Amino acid sequence: MKDYAETIGFLGQWGRFQQIVFFSLVATIMPNGFGAFTLVFLTDTPSHHCLVSGINLTEDWRKSVIPIREVDGKRELSRCSRYRLDVVRNLSAQGYIPGMDVNLTDLEEEGCVDGWSYSKDIYESTIVSEFDLVCSNQWKQPLTSTVFFVGVLLGSFFSGQLSDRYGRKPVLFAALALQTVFTFAQVFSGSWIMFLIILFINGLGQMSNFVAALVLGSEVLTGKVRVLYSSLGTCLGFAIGYMILPLLAYFLRDWKSLSLALSLPCVAYIPFWWLMPESPRWLLSQGRVEEAEAIIRTAAKWNKVQAPRIIFEDCGTEKMQTHSKEHYNVFDLLRQSSIRATTLILCFVLFTMIVGYYSLSFNTAQLHENPYISCFISAVVEIPAYISSWLALLYLPRRLSVILTLVFGAVPLYLIQLVPDDLSNLSLVLEMLGKYSITTGSSLMFAYTAELYPTVLRNTATGISNTVSRIGSCIAPLLLSLGMYYKYLPHIILGTLAVVAAFAALFLPESFKKPLPETIEQMHRRERMECPCLTRSMTPVPVVPLDSPL
Repeated sequence: MKDYAETIGFLGQWGRFQQIVFFSLVATIMPNGFGAFTLVFLTDTPSHHCLVSGINLTEDWRKSVIPIREVDGKRELSRCSRYRLDVVRNLSAQGYIPGMDVNLTDLEEEGCVDGWSYSKDIYESTIVSEFDLVCSNQWKQPLTSTVFFVGVLLGSFFSGQLSDRYGRKPVLFAALALQTVFTFAQVFSGSWIMFLIILFINGLGQMSNFVAALVLGSEVLTGKVRVLYSSLGTCLGFAIGYMILPLLAYFLRDWKSLSLALSLPCVAYIPFWWLMPESPRWLLSQGRVEEAEAIIRTAAKWNKVQAPRIIFEDCGTEKMQTHSKEHYNVFDLLRQSSIRATTLILCFVLFTMIVGYYSLSFNTAQLHENPYISCFISAVVEIPAYISSWLALLYLPRRLSVILTLVFGAVPLYLIQLVPDDLSNLSLVLEMLGKYSITTGSSLMFAYTAELYPTVLRNTATGISNTVSRIGSCIAPLLLSLGMYYKYLPHIILGTLAVVAAFAALFLPESFKKPLPETIEQMHRRERMECPCLTRSMTPVPVVPLDSPL
């Protein structure tokens, strides 16, 4: 039985067809770079203090009506209180001078009953200044990000199953449409609740199109081009969008203009529907051989090569057709011991990678007083990481690469607590090394996950593992907040998770230089180390199709 990649080998690996698919899919991933970190600017809190307007005060009292507080060793205006305005008005009218005739600390304070005045030094507006998410409503600001990432999590969960059932291409474009429409709709939010609902729906499409594009490219492309796309291509598409974001935000300082600018370019993806094919591998898994052959024949015309009269005669399509009427879901990832062990280990490793990635990314964003510069630096650091990931996928075994990135990511996170306070640059270098390694590993895992599962489960597995990993993005801000108890506690936790995940990765199957599995049986035949904790109580069972009676 010929392998799929061998069957379509006559197309070559880098003809016109593959080039169009490659660059089109990379372009569709760029909005993920926008969306993942847009909240850095949309939810940032400008400097603010109580609003004082429409009253007749002397210049001295107008400057003194807001109390002075000491925050982190710096004196600044109180953000949530002012001296009672009726008292200040009377004192001003009587000609008293603050600080000389009146001791300000003796005056009674009140909340910002008239609202707040926000600094426009950095932003014209954010949703914080739009909906007053400060002081007693400050809890709404982090909740906004959490709700978005919950939407991302649910989108990752359902998109994989929908893509395995209805195809990669429809889910990809549905997710793009979801992002475009609801990013645009954010501009018309009349309240924080309305913005939150729209943001949640936007999050549903955020990772859904990434997962669909990743799997579609992995199944259409072959050989080294597939490795290039799965590692460097997809991640560079994300990084380019990530780097464009602070540039747009710098010139568009109000949140509505930024949201509008990030939504409109997505309309340009409409013509891509006629450029990108459905996955022939998925069509074969559904028994739709004629449609798969039609796509390959079109590819042959674009590449100016001659296709054989019957393309998939020896490609095992008969076996695939026997399962074509069966639908697979998340429970099939847990039904048999070998698939279950692989899935659980992958989910844990991916969770570790993502919680490390977002924790270090958000922490890096605080390295510079200018949020536009800090965001751009955080994005640029990822470029060498993605290049390293691509080289590792070309020349190193997958399992070894994942273990090395986890170990090399853990070491600087442990060492950073030994750096003296006066060597802040060394701490920065160590943190950047940790982010470099974790980002490299995250990129590796996207390709590795897609290579381990058969066609009928590939998108479901990719979606589920991404769903679990998204929990890491939800708890990353909470993890960073532990630094208030001990400065280096987040680094210690991240380093420990990385070490444990590196040990768990020892028991993953190897997929280096092996064809993508098309069936459940081919996945079972992958060599792997046996994990005693997972296999000790298990009795050997024969390898049978998932739809066979148990």
